[in-house]
Amino acid sequence: MLAPSVGHYTFVRDDGQPLDFIPGQFIQVHFQYADGTATKRSYSLATIHDHALGPGEAVEIAVSYVPGGAATALFEGLEDDGHVDASGPFGRFCLMPGDTNSRYLLIATGTGVTPYRAMLPQLDALIRERGVQVVLLFGARNTDELLYGDEFRAFANKYPDHFRFVPCFSRELPAADSPHAHADVRHGYVQQFLAEFAPEATGDIAYLCGNPNMVDACFDALKGYGLPVPQVRREKYVSSK
Repeated sequence: MLAPSVGHYTFVRDDGQPLDFIPGQFIQVHFQYADGTATKRSYSLATIHDHALGPGEAVEIAVSYVPGGAATALFEGLEDDGHVDASGPFGRFCLMPGDTNSRYLLIATGTGVTPYRAMLPQLDALIRERGVQVVLLFGARNTDELLYGDEFRAFANKYPDHFRFVPCFSRELPAADSPHAHADVRHGYVQQFLAEFAPEATGDIAYLCGNPNMVDACFDALKGYGLPVPQVRREKYVSSK
């Protein structure tokens, strides 16, 4: 478990083929409701992706558990060596090779942070090669829900002049002696702190992933700062039963 209500799952293809992907892409898991109706759910791939994946290599996803959810029942009932039916990878929520921006604003809530974990090797290369700045604003209710927080903090410590990890806790701040206590911790929602980073159209590209209300609020705010739509890339995570 990554958090009290978030499971971390590792899969390999059972046909012996590689499941290679571009960081930011997702897979779709196909299953049935109790009445037999077909349905599917999308999950961003969280794997630290620093090479072309070969046959037998695993990929990872984070799954939010929703009380009474059909997908939750599927994953909670999955045993070791269990199978799911999936398709993909899909999506263009990726760092684009033609980007010439000077800064990325990466904004997430909940499991919406998983694509940014997969992007860390790419961000490492972009910092070293182009000197880009990166701000990761990550909304969580408390430290228990700060998914992959230790990895993001370690990356920020590696590149203190280029990468800022800004956890925004909506309910409970970490204690002063907590390993999560840091000058970049904020109390509130991610959209409340956009102004602190002065988004601007000439140098920024923003990514929004997670709760639809957050994505919509940040999208409207970024448009207000003058960012054109192509410079605001977004994915919405809808919790569904």
